[in-house]
Amino acid sequence: MDIKVYARGVGNPVHRGMLGSMTEHVVDVREDESAPAGLTVGASVAREARRSDAWARPLRPWDGYFAVVWAVTVVLVLGAAEPSWRLRVVAAALVGLTLPWYLWAGRPALRDDTAAGTPGRRYVLGAVLLFLPAAVLVGETQLVTFALAPQCFTLLRLGTALRVLGVLGAVPYAGWVLVWRPPAGEAGFRLLLAAATFAFAAFLGRWTIRIIDQSRERAALIAELEAGREEIARLSAAHGALAERERMSREIHDTLAQGFTSLLMLAQAVESELDHDPPRARRHVALMARTARENLAEARSLVADGSPADLAGASLADALRRLTGRHTAQTGAPVRLRVSGTARPLPTAHEVVALRACQEALANTRKHAGNTVAVAVLLEYAPDALTLSVRDEGQGFDPGAPHEGYGLAGLRARAEEAGGVASVRSAPGSGTSVTVRLPLNPLSGEPPRNPR
Repeated sequence: MDIKVYARGVGNPVHRGMLGSMTEHVVDVREDESAPAGLTVGASVAREARRSDAWARPLRPWDGYFAVVWAVTVVLVLGAAEPSWRLRVVAAALVGLTLPWYLWAGRPALRDDTAAGTPGRRYVLGAVLLFLPAAVLVGETQLVTFALAPQCFTLLRLGTALRVLGVLGAVPYAGWVLVWRPPAGEAGFRLLLAAATFAFAAFLGRWTIRIIDQSRERAALIAELEAGREEIARLSAAHGALAERERMSREIHDTLAQGFTSLLMLAQAVESELDHDPPRARRHVALMARTARENLAEARSLVADGSPADLAGASLADALRRLTGRHTAQTGAPVRLRVSGTARPLPTAHEVVALRACQEALANTRKHAGNTVAVAVLLEYAPDALTLSVRDEGQGFDPGAPHEGYGLAGLRARAEEAGGVASVRSAPGSGTSVTVRLPLNPLSGEPPRNPR
C-alpha cells in the first residue's frame, strides 16, 4: 500500500481553515496495492490523522450554521417588544442584507484558498457596516455576532479579528445607550452580556486557531514522515536488488563458473591425450560429460532457487564426499575427508554455506596449488557450531597482498550472512587453510536468534 501525503497550502498567511476551506491540513491518502506491505502501518496512521481533524469540514455545514443564526436573528428582531415596528423592520432589513452579502462576497472569500487578504477584509467590513446600525436600533441583532465571529477569525489575522470583535461588542452597546437612554440596571446587564459575548468569542477563536496551528504542524510532519518512508522503501528495494545480484554472482561463481573451468581443463587434457593415450582421453571425455550434466543440474537448481544439486536428498557429509570425489577424478589429487562429531540435520542455509566454501577452496587449490596437491577436508559438528576446514599442502600465498578474484570475498560474505566467520591462513611455501565457522543453538541445532 503506497501512501502519498500532500499538505495543501493556503493563501491566508495566518489561519485560513476554520471553515470548509481548511483543506490545507487534509491528509490525502492514496493506496497502491503494488507497494511494499511495510507501508500499511503508515497508511493507517495517515488515515487516522485525517479522521482526527474533525474541524476539517466542507463549507456547507458552515453555510447552514450562518443561515440558522441569520434566520433566528431576523425572527427575534421582528418579534422584539421594542422599539417601534418601523425600526424593527429597518433592523431586520439590514440583517437580511447580510445573507446576500455573505453569498456574494463572504462565501467566495472563505472558499478561495489562494486569495489574498483583501477579499476577506472587504467582506468583513461590509458585514460590520450592515450589523452596527441594526444592533444600535434593536439589541437582539447582536445574536449575529455568533455567526460573524468565526468568519472574522477565518479571514483575518488574530489581532485584527479581536479588534473587530471588540468593535462588534462596544459600538452597538455605546450607540444603544446614547440613543435609548436605558435604566442603569438594564445598561449594566447589556454591558455584562456584551463583555461575555466578546470573551467567549475571543476564547473560542484563539483556541480554535491553536488547534489549526498544531494541525498544520502535524500535517507537515506526516508529509515528512511519508516522504522519508517512501525514500526508505526505495533504498530498501535498491538494497534488496543489490543483495540479490551479489547472491546470484556468488552462486554463478561457485557453480557454473567452476564447472566451466573444469570442462575447459578436461578439454585441454583430452586434446593432449588423443594421439598417444586414447583410453585416458575417453575417460576424460566421459568425465566431461559427467561434469556437464552436473553443471546443468546446478543451473536448473539455480534457476529454481533451490538447494545445490549435491544436497538434494543427501546429507552434508554425503554432498562433501561427492564433491571431493569429483575433485580427485578431475585432478588425480587425493582428498581426505573426515567428519568429526555427531552428524545431524542442519538449516539448509548453513549446509549451503559449508558446501560452497568447500567448492571454492578446492577450486582455488586446483587453480593455484596444482592438480597433484593433496587436500584434507574436516567437517566438525559441535554442539554450538558447525566448522568446515580445507587444508592443502601447496605453495601458499600472502593473504594480506592485493589479489584479484571474487572467490574469497564471496566466501566471507556467505559466512557473514549465515552469522558466521570465514578465515584464510596461508604463507608462501606453507600451504593454505580455509576455515568457516557457523554458530548453532546448542539445544536445537538451529542458528541462534542473534548469533553476533
